[in-house]
Amino acid sequence: MKELPVVVIGAGPVGLAAAAELVERGLPAVVLERGDSPGAAVAEWGHVRLFSPWRDLVAPAAERLLATTGWSRPDDDAHPTGRAWVDAYLTPLAAALGERVRLNTEVVGVTRRGRDRVVDADREDQPFTVRVRTVKGEERLSARAVVDASGTWGTPNPLGGDGLPALGEEALAERIAHRVPDPADPAARARYAGRTTAVVGRGHSALTALLALAALAEEVPDTRVVWVLRRGGVGDAFGGGEADQLPARGALGVQARKAVDSGHVRVVTGFRSAEVRARDGRLVLVADDGRELEPVDEVVALTGFRPDLSFLSEIRLSLDPVLQAPVELAPLIDPNVHSCGTVYPHGVRELSHPETGFHLAGMKSYGRAPTFLALTGYEQVRSIAARIAGDHAAADRVELTLPETGVCGGSGLFDAPEAADEGGCCGGPGPQEVEFDVTGPTR
Repeated sequence: MKELPVVVIGAGPVGLAAAAELVERGLPAVVLERGDSPGAAVAEWGHVRLFSPWRDLVAPAAERLLATTGWSRPDDDAHPTGRAWVDAYLTPLAAALGERVRLNTEVVGVTRRGRDRVVDADREDQPFTVRVRTVKGEERLSARAVVDASGTWGTPNPLGGDGLPALGEEALAERIAHRVPDPADPAARARYAGRTTAVVGRGHSALTALLALAALAEEVPDTRVVWVLRRGGVGDAFGGGEADQLPARGALGVQARKAVDSGHVRVVTGFRSAEVRARDGRLVLVADDGRELEPVDEVVALTGFRPDLSFLSEIRLSLDPVLQAPVELAPLIDPNVHSCGTVYPHGVRELSHPETGFHLAGMKSYGRAPTFLALTGYEQVRSIAARIAGDHAAADRVELTLPETGVCGGSGLFDAPEAADEGGCCGGPGPQEVEFDVTGPTR
């Protein structure tokens, strides 16, 4: 099987980094991308600026490959937007990989040749079969190994607080967005300007959306924002502030707090959506305790993502029942119990499954855990490529140091406002306390 390529699913930052690692080791590789361009998912949030500076966004093997093309590395200290990341890095990297990258190619299934997931006989002696769909129809590719770096962007979590779509959510999907609004986009301005929008979620995407809509409220009268939190208190939702080792991320929380304090954003806590109703041309969110939110015109649900495992039904995976991450990795990243700002060094050993030669990498390897950084994925695929090449010493030699997140406590705390409001835990002072009720902010 050594003459067969390694198939990498996804031409995003981690997928292309995986291909660069494989090429550097002299291994044949094919990258399959569903979109029509490299970094297609990143391009969908191209207006959003990353927290990480360029120094953490360029994979080492990718940079070495790009150096052969005369590529100039961007300023290490600058923070690019998603669009700049695509244009200045991912597109040139895909070009350097050449015909190894196949666009408009959707993976619809992965299995072993002639073996479903039940059959043991000679299983590991069989190559992988990767079934793909293109404009020309379906075809099968054979592979010696598979690295699934397809991410989670295409499968956002629903609005419903219980993990299922809220009643009415699917019928009213045209009024419920799962992306951060871009105020510079004329279509987005027409959708949100002069209207009331509920932003549901407490992560960094939600804070970015709050700031975008609050800025729009300063420009356009009658633009209102309601921030809906499932937890019983705001707690650490604003992040670590000056204690955050990613300054841009800390600044986001500081700015979001100012937007709330200014009155542009009204906060509702302890509200877990169970239903969304259409009423007089507007939307009404209903909580699982029967409370109704004031009518709004639009909903932006930014409640995280989950992995799409549908095309891996014939692969023997070993996933944590809570996070849907590899069982060896899950305890290291579990937001319910893991200390903030620390991810233990991990590589192919923690990413392996009973199906030898198959690996989840990148954001998808984190399952439902939210605290993934690009440099984590780059280290993952370096280790995976070393294992595929038979360099076990390099595969096991994993070093990973991540910036402190400044965000503590996972989803398990949302019913305990007294615990969620204790401030920062990653060193330095916690955020200043602000109390909220369902009618608005008070100091």
